[in-house]
Amino acid sequence: MEKPKREGSSVKERLIQAGIEEICENGIRNFSTRRVAARCGVSCAAPYKHFADQQELIQAIIDHINQEWYRRQSIIEKKYEGDTRKQLVEISRAYIYFLVEYPSFRSTIMIRDNEEEPEHIRARAGLSECTKRLVAKYCQEVGMSPEDERRKTYVVRSLIYGAALMLDNGELPDVEESHRAIAETIEREFDLP
Repeated sequence: MEKPKREGSSVKERLIQAGIEEICENGIRNFSTRRVAARCGVSCAAPYKHFADQQELIQAIIDHINQEWYRRQSIIEKKYEGDTRKQLVEISRAYIYFLVEYPSFRSTIMIRDNEEEPEHIRARAGLSECTKRLVAKYCQEVGMSPEDERRKTYVVRSLIYGAALMLDNGELPDVEESHRAIAETIEREFDLP
């Protein structure tokens, strides 16, 4: 399936975008560099001009996703600097919408393959580090116990992934009321003991 070239996109960028689609459709185990090249309308040798091998392309895909999320997260952290709770709530909300806006990213992030390279697993796990870090920081600021911190980390991460999935599959309507309810639910978790 040949995709039209996007103006201003380099072959390398197009290969990464096509690689995201490939992982979503076929997983990492069945990832095909040939199909990625075909999606871009380039020769099957073209990916190897930009990436040493298939594993390097997969790592570039994961790095691309991480960089996009880190860019957004950084903007929010700066906007609410000095208010850890507000940072936590707003970054959690933004992460939900990031996962909904880019369902192929969500699939790539959440996919698990026993044959996947360990560095890929570690790189994907980095996306949720900010949320875990902010939960820990907030819990320390208000004097919550390590047990409360573990529980709140679990609840917030569950809310993020659950809300993203529910919004994406239509179980939760993508309207302002739902967005407000998500933020209120995250906020309320930090009012509970």
